[in-house]
Amino acid sequence: MSLPTDTVLDRFLRYVVIDTQSEATSTSQPSTEKQKNLGRILEQELKSLGLADAHLDEHGNVYATIPANTAKTVPVICLCSHMDTAPDFSGTGVKPQIVKNYQGGDIRLVGDTSQVIRVAEHPELQAQIGHDIVTTDGTTLLGADDKAGVAEIMTAAQFLLANPQVKHGAVKILFTTDEEIGRGADKVDLKKLGATFGYTLDGSTIGEIENETFSADGVTIEISGVAMHPGTAKGRMENAIKIASAIVARLPQDQAPETTEGRQGFIHPVGISGTMEGAKIGFIIRDFEDAGLSEKEDLLKAIAEDVMNAYPGSTYSFTVKEQYRNMRIVLDRHPEIMDNLIEATRRVGLEPKITSIRGGTDGSRLSFMGLPCPNIFTGGHAYHSPLEWVSVQDMETSVRAIVELVKVWEERA
Repeated sequence: MSLPTDTVLDRFLRYVVIDTQSEATSTSQPSTEKQKNLGRILEQELKSLGLADAHLDEHGNVYATIPANTAKTVPVICLCSHMDTAPDFSGTGVKPQIVKNYQGGDIRLVGDTSQVIRVAEHPELQAQIGHDIVTTDGTTLLGADDKAGVAEIMTAAQFLLANPQVKHGAVKILFTTDEEIGRGADKVDLKKLGATFGYTLDGSTIGEIENETFSADGVTIEISGVAMHPGTAKGRMENAIKIASAIVARLPQDQAPETTEGRQGFIHPVGISGTMEGAKIGFIIRDFEDAGLSEKEDLLKAIAEDVMNAYPGSTYSFTVKEQYRNMRIVLDRHPEIMDNLIEATRRVGLEPKITSIRGGTDGSRLSFMGLPCPNIFTGGHAYHSPLEWVSVQDMETSVRAIVELVKVWEERA
């Protein structure tokens, strides 16, 4: 299979300069109207490819269908990527740079020369000799998360439509908003989408397939202290700020994001605010097993209760909110989803490496909404930072993997 060598790069460079950063404090969907700027472009590009049903909905989601061209009855699969970029670092004024025919060594970025992509910190660069590497100028993130996925899906769609001899079932295309703030699947209409199984193109190193995410909850502890004039407070004041601080100080050091890896979960304070009379702490709790999630929440509650025992005049509330669950629970019920993806990955010359995401993805939510959805590699690296980079050749490999995937589904139907 041959690809026009510039197509995925052309698309990628077009998309990353459009600012689509999402905003967690916003209550609208999409959280930022500017995400629709990319959505409108994708809608028009899909229509220009001949996909008449392509459309952008009120929430910024883009839907389209590549019609089946086989007589077989093939399960309808969906290819999904998100259009927003992370709020962690600026996505305004992205100036992509291309290091042609990379020959090894550190890459110093031209817009902020203090920013260096070091081989020691990014060992994946060692596999990129001879590749063309796209970076930022160091002043923004790149947006390969997930505009690499968007460009790859668009390029695969173009290839399938231009090559009707490649047989496939119906393929649904879905581009979402607000994935980076955990709302990517909130307004997806699965009935309208009409797919049986899905794949998110939102991974990293080529060959890596993710079939598992954290299970995730949010916990809020709110404390009501005893406020008092500090001049007459002896024996009576119970300072809510100090109570909150004591709870945070008691968190187990070996269950923090900065001390865990692999399949270890954590308790992570993400926000603290307060006055003498009232304070609030926000936590995220993560584990690959629901039992581990419950254990961590029980531990956190026990810490809070123990601290509160020293403050008899104060009260607290402990609220748990479910965020998402490990998608492997759903994927294991449909082994063909992973089997077909593993076969497609091997067909493009890669040995599949099945891994777990220490985080979430649209696929987590979609899986539990009824669209089982593992995560496919895009070739991007160092997400959410000015050191983000992607290889053009790796993006092309991802495009080929998508094409092989739809072929495998048709062959095995």
